[in-house]
Amino acid sequence: MHKNLVLDMGNVLVTYDPVWVIQEYTDREDWIKEIKDVMFYSGEWIRLDAGLISEEDALKAWMKRCSSPEVAELCKICFENWDKYNMKKIPGVAEILKEEKAQGRKLYLLSNASMRLLPIWREVLPGSEYFDGIFYSAAFQCLKPQDIIYERFLKHFSLEAKDCFFIDDLKENIEGAKKAGLDGAVLPLPEASALRKILEEEKNA
Repeated sequence: MHKNLVLDMGNVLVTYDPVWVIQEYTDREDWIKEIKDVMFYSGEWIRLDAGLISEEDALKAWMKRCSSPEVAELCKICFENWDKYNMKKIPGVAEILKEEKAQGRKLYLLSNASMRLLPIWREVLPGSEYFDGIFYSAAFQCLKPQDIIYERFLKHFSLEAKDCFFIDDLKENIEGAKKAGLDGAVLPLPEASALRKILEEEKNA
């Protein structure tokens, strides 16, 4: 068993869907698709996660690309509130984290996420009280699966790569971690049972 358990956030600890916030403010399918494409699937969104653009500049760029003033205003409202609606704690995960902590492990978060989440991570994450460290990509101006994010993560918390087991929902992020010397596994489903299975396999390896 590794000393340190490192976890991704989206689809590991919480489910995430950009559509949820848009559906809070409109049921027009054409507007939902436009906001999703203009904002959530944009280069600016990636740059927010990388800490390379301000929220103000990103929003200006999105609003300019919207098809009408009404859609632009909807875009603004959705951006202001996405963190309230787009993430939902996965049932049963907090209990698993409590068990892992009781076994003497240290728990860390390693996630591609914007600065928006830094002040509110305790409300967002299940079992937030069990974490020993939080690493959001934007604060360190890098992204998974870049080599440098794993280097900065290990250095920031003074960890040895060989002592870390990383769980992420994306294969490329686990491959990047393994190149940096961490062990890890891809979580196939955003469910507590799938997380528990991976942890059991890791301990029995």
